[in-house]
Amino acid sequence: MSSRKGQKDAARVVRQQLAREKRRKRTLWTSVGAVVVLVIAGLIGWSVYSSQRADDFTAPKGANEAGTGVVIGSGPVTIDLYEDYLCPACKQFQDLSGATIDQLVSEGKAKVVFHPVAILNRYSTTEYSTRSSAASGCAAEGGKFKEFTDALFERQPPEGGPGLSDDELIDIGAGVGLNRDDFGSCVSDGTFKAWTQHVTEDASKSRVTGTPTIRVDGKDVADRSPEGIKAAVEAAGK
Repeated sequence: MSSRKGQKDAARVVRQQLAREKRRKRTLWTSVGAVVVLVIAGLIGWSVYSSQRADDFTAPKGANEAGTGVVIGSGPVTIDLYEDYLCPACKQFQDLSGATIDQLVSEGKAKVVFHPVAILNRYSTTEYSTRSSAASGCAAEGGKFKEFTDALFERQPPEGGPGLSDDELIDIGAGVGLNRDDFGSCVSDGTFKAWTQHVTEDASKSRVTGTPTIRVDGKDVADRSPEGIKAAVEAAGK
């Protein structure tokens, strides 16, 4: 009897061990399966998020194919201008060489892709860089991007303050010939703020570290004087 009882006890212990092992394996595979599901879900989520970020903006009329800037002119040489409407050095550049660039465009020697980046929001209490850039998208939509840009630099506010209000931006737009109601609604609704973010992110990816940045056919131009701009365009056109 004793021997038989011992055998039964031993068999019971073995069965218990096998049951525990089976439960352990089942728990392990359940956990692995859950992790795999989470990883797959994460990858799908990131893919959806990335595609949304890439596509979740509307470029205004006149923008280039990538939607990273507004094109002015159709010359064979491309001048990329990366400027922030709050940037004092950008205004200085426009005052110094803006007329030269206009001449190169009107003579058919170059086209300009103007990238209105928003990198100086920290120097405004109302994110003026973003608001003014988005407003320039509204101006482009109405066919007055260049006129509006020139007017913004003429009335550039000082850094550290609120910048121009939306009402003032709308007044400027109306002053250059934009329909007040259409332009005003576009500005007030922030229609092109997502586009502004896209332009700014692309500038960062393109290694733009400050404004103004001037590139002629993809090459940075160090001499921003009228002579330097002309020389760069002439060299690129050869």
